[in-house]
Amino acid sequence: MSEAAGSAQPLLRVGRSRPLRGSCRVPGDKSISHRALLFGALCGGGVEIRGLGSGGDNASTAAALRALGVSLRVAGSSARVEGVGFAGLRESTAPLDCGNSGTTMRLLAGLLAGRPFASTLSGDPSLSRRPMGRLAKPLRLMGARLDGRPDPARPDGILPPLTIRGGGLRGIDYALPVASAQLKSALVLAGLQASGRTSIQEPGLSRDHTERMLRFLGAPLGADPVARRIVVDPTGWNGKLRAAPVDVPGDLSSAAFLLVAAAIVPGSDVTVEGVGLNPTRTGVLDALAAMAANIEIEQTAEAMGEPVGRVRVRHAGSLRAARIAGALALRSLDEIPALAVAASVAQGRSEFADLAELRVKESDRIAAVVRELRRAGRDVEESPAGFTVMGSGGRAPRGGRVAPDRDHRIAMAGAVLALLSDEETLVPSEDIATSFPTFVEILRDLGAEIG
Repeated sequence: MSEAAGSAQPLLRVGRSRPLRGSCRVPGDKSISHRALLFGALCGGGVEIRGLGSGGDNASTAAALRALGVSLRVAGSSARVEGVGFAGLRESTAPLDCGNSGTTMRLLAGLLAGRPFASTLSGDPSLSRRPMGRLAKPLRLMGARLDGRPDPARPDGILPPLTIRGGGLRGIDYALPVASAQLKSALVLAGLQASGRTSIQEPGLSRDHTERMLRFLGAPLGADPVARRIVVDPTGWNGKLRAAPVDVPGDLSSAAFLLVAAAIVPGSDVTVEGVGLNPTRTGVLDALAAMAANIEIEQTAEAMGEPVGRVRVRHAGSLRAARIAGALALRSLDEIPALAVAASVAQGRSEFADLAELRVKESDRIAAVVRELRRAGRDVEESPAGFTVMGSGGRAPRGGRVAPDRDHRIAMAGAVLALLSDEETLVPSEDIATSFPTFVEILRDLGAEIG
């Protein structure tokens, strides 16, 4: 790594790569790690967590729980949480800093909506621009008082910091306006503390890690994935989850960047071991298969109801264009930047649609993907809810400097595309550490030359 003049953080120097070869493991799934920490705090006793994600977002969740009175020790990829149940949480003496993590903020909001004290949730400048109106509306309907800054882009919206005065919740029947695992999980946590039943209806099937883990820990929750409905009924429940060891599988969203790299760098053969294969998350694998990637998937185990296995990708010549839309787009939402890189080197025009939620991620990911692909010399057309990419058919991308807007996935996408360039590409390195701190180390171990 080196420091460029005027840069606020170290820059990686990335250029054309040798073939990537070998097996590797990625850090624990970020989404599941958030839930393991948070749900562990709600158990009735000590919880050992193995395979915990080590990125900055998960550290934000751990720090917030400590501020709420939870004893929590982290050592590498292992952690021990001394569960206190809902009733054991204590009011924080300072605002809870969620960093860059929307998952931390939204799940904590649902949790704290049921606690009889006031809490403030803050975040970094990127998180402070993310809309929270969809979260506030149902929590207010349940009886929580939740306030934030006015959202100039949405008349009824609010922005962080959020102030929550919780307690006295009642169950509701609520239809989510969009399929969102974060919003759904927040309402489940609030529903576990409410009087009466809470029913949540989704318009599409979002990732279901919350339902799987809570059922594993004994929560009074029923889920019908076909009807896309969740019912929470805490009547007669003691308010504490069952303490049990938790194993976190590898993060498929992180693995996606390595798999795409293997698919586009000639001569590559990469296997990612111990990765989560939850069907609500494997859209990226289906999308790569649709693009004619040489991909093999094998389930080898199960953890907390989560399928776990290995994925192997071998370079097999040119990829072909594909359409990523509808249910497939929802199931690969976080991996769209990686898939856009694959599309940019494919044969033909790929269409990415039904992705309006990407406008309000860590960055406006639609705009960021379009900007970065154009910087690399690709033909891209932007639309309100997506974009189209004309694949290069083998033409090398230009180098330059990636401007990820503090978005880890945009930074990693820029680094992967740079593996095909004859020119140097500069990539801010600290942004990547938010979710995948070993990204560069693994790429180097597989054969990439990154300075």
